[in-house]
Amino acid sequence: DMQLGANEVLCLIGHNGAGKSTLLKALFGLIAPEGGSVLLDGRPVVRADPRRLAAAGISMVPEGRGIFPGLSVAETMRLGLWSAGVPKADHADRLEWVMQVLPALRKFYGQRAGTLSGGQLQMVSLGRVLLSQPRCLLLGGPPIGLAPKLFQDLMGPVRALQQQRGMSILIVEQNVREALKIADRVIVMKSGALIRSGVPSDFANNTDLMELY
Repeated sequence: DMQLGANEVLCLIGHNGAGKSTLLKALFGLIAPEGGSVLLDGRPVVRADPRRLAAAGISMVPEGRGIFPGLSVAETMRLGLWSAGVPKADHADRLEWVMQVLPALRKFYGQRAGTLSGGQLQMVSLGRVLLSQPRCLLLGGPPIGLAPKLFQDLMGPVRALQQQRGMSILIVEQNVREALKIADRVIVMKSGALIRSGVPSDFANNTDLMELY
C-alpha cells in the first residue's frame, strides 16, 4: 500500500528490477494489476486507462522519454498539445507557459529530437507532459544517467512549479542522492514489496541506504 498526498513530492527508490516502473505503469493504466485497487481523491478508479487519467489531471513521463527522434521539438510540442486536447486558441499561451517553466527549450526548439543530448531530451519529454498543466505527475525515471548538475537543472524548475501550483509528484529515480534533495518523502521498494518509508533525512546514512538495496 502507498499513498501520494496533495502537494507532495514522493520519491520511489530501489534496486533494478524491484518493480518501480511496473508500479507506475499500473497506476497509469498501462498494465492491468492482478489485484488491489487504485484510488483517486479517495474514490476507486474504474477502468483505469491513460486517457481517462489524463482527463483527470494525471500525467506520466515514461521511462525512456518516449520522444520520436525524427520529429523536431516544435513538432513534438504540437503533437503534445493535440494529445492533451488543448484548444487551438490556447496553443500559443500554453506553449509560452511551458517555455517560462523550462526556458532552455527555446535554444533547441527547431532541432530534431535525434540530434539532442540526453538532458535536452528529458527536458522535451517533461515540457510535452506539462502542456496539459497536470495536477499530478508520475515521473518514470526521467533523469536516469544524468550528471548531478543536469539533474538539478532539470528538476529544479519542476520542483518550483510543484510548490507554486500545489502539484503532486511521484518520481522513480536511480540517482538517490540527488532525488532526496527534492523529495518530501521516500519509499523503498525491494523485490516487488515496499519495505521502508520516511523523510529524506532518514536515508542520510550511506551504510543504511546500501543495506536497503
